[in-house]
Amino acid sequence: MTAYAFPEIHQRPQAEDKTVYLVASGDLRQQTNLTGWPKQVEVEEKFAKALEAQGWSLKRAHEYDEQKKHGFIDSQRMGMDVFANIPVDAPLVVLETVWQYSHHLLAGLRDHQGPILIAANFEGDFPGLVGILNLMASCTKAGIPYSALWSVDFTDDWFNEKFVEWLNTGNVKHDTSHVRDLPALPDSDEKALGEALAAQLQADKAILGIFDEGCMGMYNAFFDDEYLNPMGIYKERLSQSALVAEMRTVTDDEANAVRAWMDERGFTFHTGTDEKSELTDNQLREQFKMYIAAVRIAVDYGADAIGIQYQQGLKDMAPASDLIEGILNNVERPPVMSRDGSEELFAGKAVPHFNEVDEGVAVDALVTNRVWTAMGLDPATTLHDVRWGEEYDGQFVWVMMISGAVPASHLGGYQNGYSMRQTPHFFPLGGGTLAGICKPGELVWSRVYQQDDKIHADLGRMTSVELPAEETQRRLNATDANWPILHAVLHGVSRDQMMAHHKSNHLNVAYAPDAETADKALVAKAAMFQAMGIEVHLAGDVNI
Repeated sequence: MTAYAFPEIHQRPQAEDKTVYLVASGDLRQQTNLTGWPKQVEVEEKFAKALEAQGWSLKRAHEYDEQKKHGFIDSQRMGMDVFANIPVDAPLVVLETVWQYSHHLLAGLRDHQGPILIAANFEGDFPGLVGILNLMASCTKAGIPYSALWSVDFTDDWFNEKFVEWLNTGNVKHDTSHVRDLPALPDSDEKALGEALAAQLQADKAILGIFDEGCMGMYNAFFDDEYLNPMGIYKERLSQSALVAEMRTVTDDEANAVRAWMDERGFTFHTGTDEKSELTDNQLREQFKMYIAAVRIAVDYGADAIGIQYQQGLKDMAPASDLIEGILNNVERPPVMSRDGSEELFAGKAVPHFNEVDEGVAVDALVTNRVWTAMGLDPATTLHDVRWGEEYDGQFVWVMMISGAVPASHLGGYQNGYSMRQTPHFFPLGGGTLAGICKPGELVWSRVYQQDDKIHADLGRMTSVELPAEETQRRLNATDANWPILHAVLHGVSRDQMMAHHKSNHLNVAYAPDAETADKALVAKAAMFQAMGIEVHLAGDVNI
């Protein structure tokens, strides 16, 4: 008999009785993990008390690392190693208080056979809610069964009732009655417009220029070509190193002209001289070079929309891309000339940018741009993180914010916008935001996502409301004071319904001049999505 060296197959331990095993995914960035670790400890202690009150115990599946000074899973390899020592059928909780990289956990979650609970504290100071929405959407795409819960401190009756349900059955049922399939649309000009735009897209094709695909562990945020190509959408996979190289060809004078254009329109830059902690003129100059470089590359490749990954790699090479993204998403923006100076590029048009190369956002932004433009509306659109929210004056008002991709028209103009340095532990080389308070008004919100091997889209309506300055500042202080903020009231969707069903950490928004026009734009958008082969759903109160 041949003496082959057969491998030893690792055997997982047996599950301990009435024990829930805990994992916590973190960031790839060491400083970010250090910053968020005290909050994670605080929330884990509260969660453990809630579990002990039900006669169960919590067991951490990975220990605090004395060298790293935190206890997060901070790489895909570490996640695989951690799950190798978790009983395969044990009840498992993923408890998140910070932004997390979903791919750190997906290998283990795919193989896990016990009940999985994804949980977070409902607070805004760290983006744990954003993190679990991303992990939920990633598990949905991967076909991994899970339950989810959220609570301010894990002591309220709603949480405890649902928690006991999960402990007893391994599953939590939420009210998602606010979501329904798109009904047959009656004939209308808006329906005809959406269908015509879909036919044009399929005939003429569109290109998404993607500067390095896959970002920040957002498994939910990229779609294979086989899903996009039948719609008429194709990818041009670009390198962020090419973006840096193109930035080096942009002159200081060209970059300074962008700054002067924004100064003339009353935009405020909060600058200083300390590169490590303040926004500097040099950082802004590099950001404006990135803006010009991105537009020129988009023209080179015939891209209809572009997405800059930024975080990994580019964060160590250039200031933040967020200010650039907001400028790109606006129709009125500093002119970018061709390299020879002979023509203005994308003159009079927005260059739709999908933040963090989220391809669900890309498809949505492309469709929004075409529908809104065809209807004679301002096509400026952006994504927001579904960050947090609280009751105010009898209604639940969400805090929607993103790190800077908001177009100036959403703020009511450049004169209402300002730029502050990005948070150092996220953005080591600095750079500014495009920040401000989003204007009151009527919006259409949406999300494109993958589930059951199909592309879906949810559409709903929201109103941006005006809050007193003191309340706005309180909410900014409770989240990220240097980011743009939207005070959002969703139509017919409660806090818990939104958390239970929304299939992303991101949500797309676009304004309309009034409620009637917003309803019409939603119909046209739904019709275009449906004609593209996307399964469309309505969320909440929608007038169709």
